[in-house]
Amino acid sequence: MYNNPNITFRSSFWANMFKTPAEKSEFEEVLLSMPPFQKLNTKHLKLLMKVIHNRLYAANEYVFYQNDPGIGLYVIIKGEVLITQDEEGERFDLALLGRGDFFGEIALLDEERRSASAIALKESQIAVIFKPDLDEFTEMHPHEGIHIVKGISQIVATRLRNLNQDYFALYNRTRTR
Repeated sequence: MYNNPNITFRSSFWANMFKTPAEKSEFEEVLLSMPPFQKLNTKHLKLLMKVIHNRLYAANEYVFYQNDPGIGLYVIIKGEVLITQDEEGERFDLALLGRGDFFGEIALLDEERRSASAIALKESQIAVIFKPDLDEFTEMHPHEGIHIVKGISQIVATRLRNLNQDYFALYNRTRTR
């Protein structure tokens, strides 16, 4: 099977193991568009950029699986990612994300397992901020770290609030039938 010259087998696992931090220009633009990072000055932004890792994913490659340990926040620089959840053998597509979108942010706040899977639908460049790196950044630069964590918490709260509104709208529609 692997000796067939017509079949290309490509895994980004090893390529991602030795990737350097994200390229600054393109990623910096995306990062500064996100509320948790908008208040960082140039000095702290450059320090944070040093702990951000650039990852490449092939089309249909999993970024992470449901129930994996939550280890970081992912920011899409290029490509598309589908967030899915499996329940009793059935897959539910929850969100389709593109450039500038981010996911996995709850992993920066808790130590729980992933509640969903993330799949790169096309070749994707994704920047990752791992929790231990953000924790270290926050210890060394508490004022800036608190702004980042507070911004992430606000995003999580907004998403939860929107989910609650969607739930009650759906509940009210089913109740009136």
